[in-house]
Amino acid sequence: MKHGTFLWILILFSSSVVFGQNPETLPPLQDGAAPQNFEAMWAGFDPHKEPLETEVLKEWEEEGVMLSVVRFRIGVFKGQTARLAAIFGFPKSASGSRKTLPGLVQIHGGGQYADHQACLMNGKRGYATVSIAWAGRISAPDYRVTPAEVKLFWEGKTDDPNYKVTTDWGALDGYHAPGKHPGNVFPSAMPAAWTLDEVESPRNSGWFLAALAARRALTFLEAQPMVDPDRLGVYGHSMGGKLTVLTAPDARVKAAAPSCGGISDRYNRSPLFCATLGDDVSLKQISCPIIFLSPANDFHGRLGNLPDAINEIRSKEWRVTCSPHHNHQDTPDFEAATMLWMDQHLKSAFTFPETPKTKLILKTSDHIPRFQVQPDHTRPILSVDIFYTQQGKQDERPEDRLQTMHRFWHHASATETDGTWTAPLPLGSVDQPLWVYANVRYSLDKPVSGAGYYYRPYLTKSFNLSSLLTQVTPTQLQHAGTRNTLEPTLLIEDFQGDWQKEWFNYRPDEWTLITHKLNDTTWKAPQQAELALKVHAAESNRLVLVIDDFAAEVELTGGSDWQNIQLKSEDFQNWNGDPLPGWDGIRQLKITPAERLQPARRGKGKSRIVGKNWRGPAPEFRELRWKNIP
Repeated sequence: MKHGTFLWILILFSSSVVFGQNPETLPPLQDGAAPQNFEAMWAGFDPHKEPLETEVLKEWEEEGVMLSVVRFRIGVFKGQTARLAAIFGFPKSASGSRKTLPGLVQIHGGGQYADHQACLMNGKRGYATVSIAWAGRISAPDYRVTPAEVKLFWEGKTDDPNYKVTTDWGALDGYHAPGKHPGNVFPSAMPAAWTLDEVESPRNSGWFLAALAARRALTFLEAQPMVDPDRLGVYGHSMGGKLTVLTAPDARVKAAAPSCGGISDRYNRSPLFCATLGDDVSLKQISCPIIFLSPANDFHGRLGNLPDAINEIRSKEWRVTCSPHHNHQDTPDFEAATMLWMDQHLKSAFTFPETPKTKLILKTSDHIPRFQVQPDHTRPILSVDIFYTQQGKQDERPEDRLQTMHRFWHHASATETDGTWTAPLPLGSVDQPLWVYANVRYSLDKPVSGAGYYYRPYLTKSFNLSSLLTQVTPTQLQHAGTRNTLEPTLLIEDFQGDWQKEWFNYRPDEWTLITHKLNDTTWKAPQQAELALKVHAAESNRLVLVIDDFAAEVELTGGSDWQNIQLKSEDFQNWNGDPLPGWDGIRQLKITPAERLQPARRGKGKSRIVGKNWRGPAPEFRELRWKNIP
């Protein structure tokens, strides 16, 4: 164990510790009965009662931020002490200063790591951050703990050169991807040799254990001399989003920002799980300011559940930001919402505009619905965009994953009159529901930087604020006299006007284009059709078109002429070399310089790349369409 300039962080054993066997952190079950609700689940847990016993495993300075890998006590369970590893960082300027900083708990997602980038980027913005390794994985310079190192730790192979100390769940198994025990199912509340209770109990679930660890991380922050204990926030992505919602009811949390999680875990075969660990249960306990980062096509935090989540929270201070087309990833305009929210509620250094006011008008003279948006004008508005789909269900469930991920959002062109934007919503059916919401993009006074969902540093000069989703049933459409006015067409894209609004790319600095238009009946392919596209490339290159898991590679000659491409379904091949059997059921189209094809799920073999690096300026496109072949 290394000790040095961070001696302030080493919290020695409290004088209250009784030598010998430490008392259990959680009280035993009364008469063997498991907790049946949120309050009972947390009854008897005091996050301050036990000493932290903090140890420093590594420490370094980077770009004016003091960073360390630490480990502190979670609690005692079944007679064994559990310890949480984490990365902690704060600006060097705070050392010895009387001025205190806001503190953040960052919670990683499934398969992710506690990552020093979050602590580094937040430290540069004036925050103290602890990124917790609830699953044992750590990413830091010269201290990387992958699942292989986690296994070495489990097995106690201290002589192995790759051995590193990490999170120790003691007698329990709060690990994930993988779990310590092959039979462990992380969310399950069922009893096993590695669980706390001998009956089905929420205290057996990995969700509860990781949330308890996050509450101890709040205690860790409170104990640091440079941290203001009255200015603590929590945020996390994916599984970390759910854990954020599980942690936010703690009264010490003054701001929360879950992304891609925390709103949709409502469906479980276990009534006890639903009554204690369902997202709706925790949401009903949240009174702190909270912003939900909910991409419109996310499979884990499904957009259709967001209005329910807003109705369930106690807090009156909330916002939402919802990127169209995205699934489980975002771009900087949306990711920045987390840090801006913390800036407002922990530093009083920013003020969010109010949520856009919207109105859906169903009864119109031309039988086409209208959507009106009245945004807050307290900040300069860069754009107002309206998105709508008929591919949402009234009660989406996990089994609707593929449709959720690939639903297509039409962009409705809006006109502005006296500060209100209005757009018609031509529909292709009155037998399907209508979902519609608005995005308002605002400029920032100065660029904002941070570490994104997957710790990639970002910089943005603008941010997005969304309205809450409006949902309308087919019955409501029919009663209002709405008619089908959106006709099927062979022209998929004309590449004119705001065409980019119906395409997306997770890397705005690259020209790759992705769309879910092929999943919409408006652009359904005829049986014998071929896919045609006109392309102009200044230099010779390879262009790759990808439909779902099938790719077609095209040689581009380059020069001043436009090149016509025409492809049959069998021109698209998957990793195995099997052709796309036809156009029925296709969902996503990507146009890109290169694509990495993967073997089938759980299949064996290495991925392979189709295409290569692009040379010269980005290509130009005209007329992507289906071409009927007699």
